[in-house]
Amino acid sequence: MRTLERRRLGRTELAVTELCFGTSPLAFPQLYGYEVAEERAVETVLAAFDSPVRFLDTSNGYGADGESEKRIGDAIRRRGGLPHDYLLATKVDPASDDPDFSGARVRRSFEESLERLGVDRIELLHFHDPERISFEEAMAPDGAVPALVALKEEGLVDHLGVAGGPIDLLRRYVETEIFDVVLSHNRYTLLDRSAEPLMEDAARLDVGFLNAAPYGGGMLSKGPSTTAKYAYGERESVRQAALRMEDACRRHEVPLAAAALQFSTRDPRVASTVVGISAPERIDQTLALLDTPIPDELWAELDTLTPPRDTWLDA
Repeated sequence: MRTLERRRLGRTELAVTELCFGTSPLAFPQLYGYEVAEERAVETVLAAFDSPVRFLDTSNGYGADGESEKRIGDAIRRRGGLPHDYLLATKVDPASDDPDFSGARVRRSFEESLERLGVDRIELLHFHDPERISFEEAMAPDGAVPALVALKEEGLVDHLGVAGGPIDLLRRYVETEIFDVVLSHNRYTLLDRSAEPLMEDAARLDVGFLNAAPYGGGMLSKGPSTTAKYAYGERESVRQAALRMEDACRRHEVPLAAAALQFSTRDPRVASTVVGISAPERIDQTLALLDTPIPDELWAELDTLTPPRDTWLDA
């Protein structure tokens, strides 16, 4: 089996592979527009266990009633346990159709995840989409963040992360120095550089930075001629920039998806890039994109085609 580069995850003792597989596509037909059958989902996770990628990302809130975690748990049981060298990260979430994201809910979310996954502890646990409540609510004595700290102090969790969207809010959480890892999605891609200030904060404080959704939710993998959506919303000005990038890649005989993926993996500030998978064959396809040679002149041209700041998600 080939190996992937491993990178230090901030101040933790973990060395993670430069790619991480995300599992939201296994359980979110309403978001991705297609259904993944249970057996295919389990086979996908088993294939991930057999791949050079040694990092899997999921969440309590992925799918109805934690469907993603349940499918991963089924794969773990079939394998006879989580592979010893595999990092499994999950996230705490409110219950479906319930806004409660208190400390008590964090504890219940964590316990649900343990049961679904069939494990007794979690190495990396994220506070997921903290924008759903105020910073003050989260930091209150009975709030989500003290509950996460308690789980770590009890030895049930090794490392805490915060994973979400709005960059300014994630920066506030990183500045607390409570979190070892921060995960940002759709905000450091060929089409959007919103995450730059967060990345600089993370580097300064030795917080591991995970970059999710390098394809912008599909535009940079399926192609802007196929989808007008970036980060789950239609953004025509961004699509026009993607079309110009697609043309530049075509002239250099490089898939746009390869450039999108390597834009993230080539940045030394990114510990690991989280790429969603929904079928076993996507694993080899992703590794092929990672291995695609990309000339320096194409990188230079793509840089000139970056959309202006006012089109970015966090402009």
